[in-house]
Amino acid sequence: MKRKVDGVLLLDKPAGLTSNSALQKAKRLFRAEKAGHTGTLDPFATGLLPLCLGEATKFSQFLLDADKVYLAQVKLGVRTRSGDLDGEVIATRPVSVAEADLRQALAHFLGEIEQIPPMHSALKHQGRPLYEYARKGVEIERQPRRVTVHGLELESLIGDTCQLRVHCSKGFYVRALADDLGELLGCGAHLDGLRRLAVGRFGLEGAQTLDDLGAMEEAQRDACLQPADALITDLPRLELDVDAAWQLSHGQAIWLPRLILGQQHRAYGPDGRFLGVTQVNEDGKAAPRRLLAN
Repeated sequence: MKRKVDGVLLLDKPAGLTSNSALQKAKRLFRAEKAGHTGTLDPFATGLLPLCLGEATKFSQFLLDADKVYLAQVKLGVRTRSGDLDGEVIATRPVSVAEADLRQALAHFLGEIEQIPPMHSALKHQGRPLYEYARKGVEIERQPRRVTVHGLELESLIGDTCQLRVHCSKGFYVRALADDLGELLGCGAHLDGLRRLAVGRFGLEGAQTLDDLGAMEEAQRDACLQPADALITDLPRLELDVDAAWQLSHGQAIWLPRLILGQQHRAYGPDGRFLGVTQVNEDGKAAPRRLLAN
């Protein structure tokens, strides 16, 4: 029987599962009425997949814009149609790349750059994801997008395989990085493995596998959940008195001193209970944007 359960689960997704399949398995384990994820991982990828249960789903969009950190394994000398290990091989070339050459090439991708999204992505064209066109052999022209690479470190280079640590903004495709890097080096490359280490302030520390969760009692599983406001700790905090908390909880905007137009806050009642997210409207009041159910 399903139950009302709220919170944020840090899941260490295994390879071979889609993000939605992992979500559904976790949802069944918790017997949750409602669940959602905060951005997908490819089936071959592993690592951090934050999941939202119950009321926390109202705040999942706040994590969609967060930076990500990945450990990427890139295979040099082989280019694939999808840019990853699951794609059809379309070119093979000899590899003669020294570590110094690789480091020099990686420097080209640091900072704010333009990146063309891969065809094998969930971006929409005329209402359909690009990967549907790609599977039919149809190439759609894509416009480059501005993305930011905050850090790009070479962890190792063994033979034709290198490991990279990538700290990037939202909208960045590591498979596109692998493909572009291979072309810059002149040997071609594809993404041979991917592990997500962090999303925003969340890391793999404390993340649970599906096997771990399956072996737990229900109370132990529930203890793994973080509260819904863990998703928005970067927002300034509003402390409300009894009257203001009542007004906000009933959908009313409230006036408070020193509010800034457009600014969002996480609001709490006098008992410390999280109420939801507000945004300052044109009247200078903190208006409800996302509220927990009473």
